[in-house]
Amino acid sequence: MALENGWRREKTGDSLAESNATIPINKGVFFKRLMSFFGPGYLVAVGYMDPGNWATSLAGGSSFGYILLSVVLISNVMAILLQALSLRLGVASGRDLAQASRDAFSPAVGFVLWIFAEAAIIATDLAEVIGTAIGLNLLFGIPLELGVVLTGLDVFLILWLQGRGFRLLEAFVIALTVLIFVCFAILMAYAQPVWGDVLRGFIPQRDILQSPDMLFLALGILGATVMPHNLYLHSSIIQTRNIGPTRKDKLDAIRMGTVDSTVALMFALFINASILILAVATFHTAGQFEVAEIQDAHKLLGPMLGAPLAATLFAVALLASGLNSTVTATLTGQIVMEGFINFKLAPWKRRLVTRGIAIVPALVVTVLYGESGTARLLVLSQVMLSFQLPFAMVPLVLFTADAQKMNGLPAPRWLTHAAWIITMIIVTLNLKLIYDVVTGAVSI
Repeated sequence: MALENGWRREKTGDSLAESNATIPINKGVFFKRLMSFFGPGYLVAVGYMDPGNWATSLAGGSSFGYILLSVVLISNVMAILLQALSLRLGVASGRDLAQASRDAFSPAVGFVLWIFAEAAIIATDLAEVIGTAIGLNLLFGIPLELGVVLTGLDVFLILWLQGRGFRLLEAFVIALTVLIFVCFAILMAYAQPVWGDVLRGFIPQRDILQSPDMLFLALGILGATVMPHNLYLHSSIIQTRNIGPTRKDKLDAIRMGTVDSTVALMFALFINASILILAVATFHTAGQFEVAEIQDAHKLLGPMLGAPLAATLFAVALLASGLNSTVTATLTGQIVMEGFINFKLAPWKRRLVTRGIAIVPALVVTVLYGESGTARLLVLSQVMLSFQLPFAMVPLVLFTADAQKMNGLPAPRWLTHAAWIITMIIVTLNLKLIYDVVTGAVSI
């Protein structure tokens, strides 16, 4: 039986209780209010430029040229719209997506959604484990197997940051994001792509749907860009702001949060597009069509661009990307576990469990196949994320369209319709890929 506000159950507690409503809102002019909300969008944007993106964009650029840039652009537009829904849910309902799913559905449905959410976090963590290990290997010569094990130690960094306030955590993420941006801006200057060809690459082409291999990579890019765990994350961390109780306060928070996330995701678009553009300008145009391994890209960058510094910048950006992504994965793991099953586990324990599950397959692949197996595992992890997307998207769209559940602040109709179209596109592409795998048109 539904409660008066449309939910089946009352909310059991605040999302990320230790940080909830701890950051005050400046009530001054537009810019000062916006600065109060500056941060959550960048924590979300981190997930859109993690090491999984590197593998899919490198493989797509070196194999097919600029054609998959259109997928990067479309994925980013999808991400902007979905993150706007996510933060609206957090502000209007006072619930994160995990809590909302638990309070809206039966225990059986909630359990299934929890399993899919955990699988998405593990797939994300798998990409971060491999990416960080590769970064350590490229910069410091640490063997991949040891690097994979060392990634488990990042729990101490996360605990240190969390213990000093959410604003410091945000500052750490933003600083690493700026570092990644600067590295790629310099790499673009070295690569000197033909910008006319780049712009044409942003125009969608039918060939993507007709080529099973291209569709496989396109879904990998989609899964690496529109990441399900970010929908849980954003609906929670927007609540770290001490938003007032009035309708006006909440509407202003939704506006400011949307501006913050949209600007942050444009940074992510630049970085994702830059990885693919770099792969095309450096490798594809030189006849190197199979540069899918991050290590191969690092090895070839310096000599092919005539700039030894390029390889170092590439490795620094990769390591920064891996470190950044560990922060958001830790937070999301806590949000999902507490929200779905109301089970509170110390963050360091939760982190070690998740990271331990990701380390095992990463370690097996690196031991058995060395560098040659990491790219395929990275791309596969991103395709897995694409399959899991609808299980986060459908509840999100349903909740934000419900005026009662949203306390009179539902999403605009156009945004709801756009989100349903995005959901149908992703489901259709996933079914097409399953068909291609079953018929042997593409191998995973």
